[in-house]
Amino acid sequence: MRILLVYPQYPDTFWSYKHALRFISKKAAVPPLGLITVSAMLPESWEKKLVDMNVSPLLNDDIIWADYVFISAMYIQKESVGKVINECVRNKKKLIAGGPLFTQEFDNYPQISHFILNEAEITLPPFLNDLESGYPERIYKTEKYADMMVSPVPDFKLLLKKDYASMNIQISRGCPYACDFCEITSLLGHKVRMKKTEQVLKELDALYLQNWRGPVSIVDDNFIGNKKEIKNNLIPAMKEWMEKYNYPFTFNTQTSVNMADDEELMAMMAEAGFNSTFIGIETPVEESLKSCNKAQNRNRNLLHSVKKIQNAGFQVSGGFIVGFDSDLPSVFQRQIDFIQNSGIVSAMVGLLNAPKNTRLYKQMEAENRLTNEATGSNTDSSMNFIPKMNRKELLDGYQKILKNIYSTKPYYKRIRQFFLNYKRQKIKRKKIDLSYLNGF
Repeated sequence: MRILLVYPQYPDTFWSYKHALRFISKKAAVPPLGLITVSAMLPESWEKKLVDMNVSPLLNDDIIWADYVFISAMYIQKESVGKVINECVRNKKKLIAGGPLFTQEFDNYPQISHFILNEAEITLPPFLNDLESGYPERIYKTEKYADMMVSPVPDFKLLLKKDYASMNIQISRGCPYACDFCEITSLLGHKVRMKKTEQVLKELDALYLQNWRGPVSIVDDNFIGNKKEIKNNLIPAMKEWMEKYNYPFTFNTQTSVNMADDEELMAMMAEAGFNSTFIGIETPVEESLKSCNKAQNRNRNLLHSVKKIQNAGFQVSGGFIVGFDSDLPSVFQRQIDFIQNSGIVSAMVGLLNAPKNTRLYKQMEAENRLTNEATGSNTDSSMNFIPKMNRKELLDGYQKILKNIYSTKPYYKRIRQFFLNYKRQKIKRKKIDLSYLNGF
């Protein structure tokens, strides 16, 4: 059996880093982790080929070679998905689809032969059994959440690793919080489900044996969602592993801002090789945090929290949102001031959107304020509902933020502020990848 795994192309967005990657001679930020995890669940006797369209084009010969084409995508890849489907249909190849886009919108894709929806650890095995018996169904879905302890080591050997700025692994799924605009909990639940520490170390072993040296992104929804487990078991084991192999990796991840409340945790993470984290700050406006149920950000000095994390040796990237119902015209300058004073160099500022199946989506639907589906990018100046603020005023204010924080003088001033806040970690690191010098 010949299996072609296809990952569609991202449009030019904040997360694609399309232009910045050229400076370091890379083609994509991270590999398609979901697809290479699915590959590891397929029979070893099957031939497998990966085409990540973000690093190489999908050729007609690739499609002709395959018996089945597996495709996974997020909503933002929708345009590229359509092109892949058309090419496969033209070549009379059966498509097997999974991932967030198809889990939420499988009804919109009649051309797909089989859907592996929700989490593949649950829905892929019965499909493979039915395929072997000759009677596969069209849709495989579940209301259950997968046991992460049965998730395999991803098939890293399929990757052209030199094309990526970072490798990635996933240790947990789910988030204990309930932000009303976030679709993570509607897809993956509130309970944080973790892999065993031994599994994580095997994945680090696999990357090391594949000769990867450099950044590793831990793509958990909230790395510190199960703080007790990571402090007691995971981080000490990762630190020991890193020391054994002379710190071949650096780790970056996503956390909630209450990371700042635990100095011991931050010190442990730094000693294990973590050096940056993305945090959803959203807004410095308390009323807006309350309205979107961002409980973990409330009743605290957010600026102080960010500076504490930076002082512990972390670069903080931040997500910011305007367009909440409670936002006043003053919010735009407040966002600018916060971003500048915090030293958050990489600030993703977006307009509020309501992804399908979120609490915000249901609220907008009930209030008859929905206008269309969200595009999957909150930085493309679009909204999928009618805001309370005048739309022109909101868009003008949004553009004001971007022009201010990414103009040359404020940007370099923010870099300077970061270095004033930052305390360098005294940890042995691998030598710098010479390709990164191209960035200068």
